[in-house]
Amino acid sequence: MSRPGTVDLPFNIDCLRGGFVPAKRGPKPPVVEGQWVIVRDQELLVVPDGDGVRLPSGPPPAGLEGARTAPLWLGTLGDAPCWVLACDPAAPVPAGLRAETLVPMRGTRLPDDLLSLGGMAMQALHWESTSGHCPRCGERTDRIEGEWGKRCPRCRYEHYPHLHPAVITLVRDRDRCLLARKAGWAPGRYALVAGFVDNGESLEATVRREVKEEVGIDVGEITYVGSQNWPFPSQLMIGFVAEYAGGDITIDHDELEDARWFPCDALPSGPSRHSIAGFIIEHYARAGR
Repeated sequence: MSRPGTVDLPFNIDCLRGGFVPAKRGPKPPVVEGQWVIVRDQELLVVPDGDGVRLPSGPPPAGLEGARTAPLWLGTLGDAPCWVLACDPAAPVPAGLRAETLVPMRGTRLPDDLLSLGGMAMQALHWESTSGHCPRCGERTDRIEGEWGKRCPRCRYEHYPHLHPAVITLVRDRDRCLLARKAGWAPGRYALVAGFVDNGESLEATVRREVKEEVGIDVGEITYVGSQNWPFPSQLMIGFVAEYAGGDITIDHDELEDARWFPCDALPSGPSRHSIAGFIIEHYARAGR
């Protein structure tokens, strides 16, 4: 069965269909105006526009004089520069704007292109907040021209935005699949086993370890599905399907509240379509045997 890939999932730059050029390519615009990606914690401030929303455009929007950061050039969307501002979460939303969550698990209503721009803005702000000093000697860093990276003027050490790889895995056994839930999730909601890659591990080794640690079973064949940028705050989610090879479910209750087998044709409430977890469940559990 032919299945679609994950490249067009929101938060992946491919979702913008080549219309976005990152700031590290080309000179910074001389005038600070264009489209505004305004982040308030994990919300995006947008302009209501009929039945939808759009980014504010033009000069810096009124009411944001107390923004927590200076405008940060994110890149160019079409012919318009995109600028990022971070707002104090406690500050009121300026007149004419509306706050919409960027978090899929909180029921985001944003279209995929704005989710993707907002995600890139969140990652850029996270990098700016964590890269101000050299991790080797502590000196304040300078931006490397034409790059997102920073360079130390004292010891010349260079470092670049950090992406943290994590695997996310659907375990299948013929006409059933294993799903898990964490405490605090919405009642009845189940998703996939996931975890970060350790030093020295391959992605496949991480799949085997995380599944064994969290639910106590062994897996055999592992198939790569795809990946998704996940800006909460700066992860790369790498999706797999693994075939059950043996063992009984033993839950690590420090990580999970529950894990169990479900028939492929009777799955519980799961992640939304915005996430790679939802994508895998839809295309490899609901639709796959």
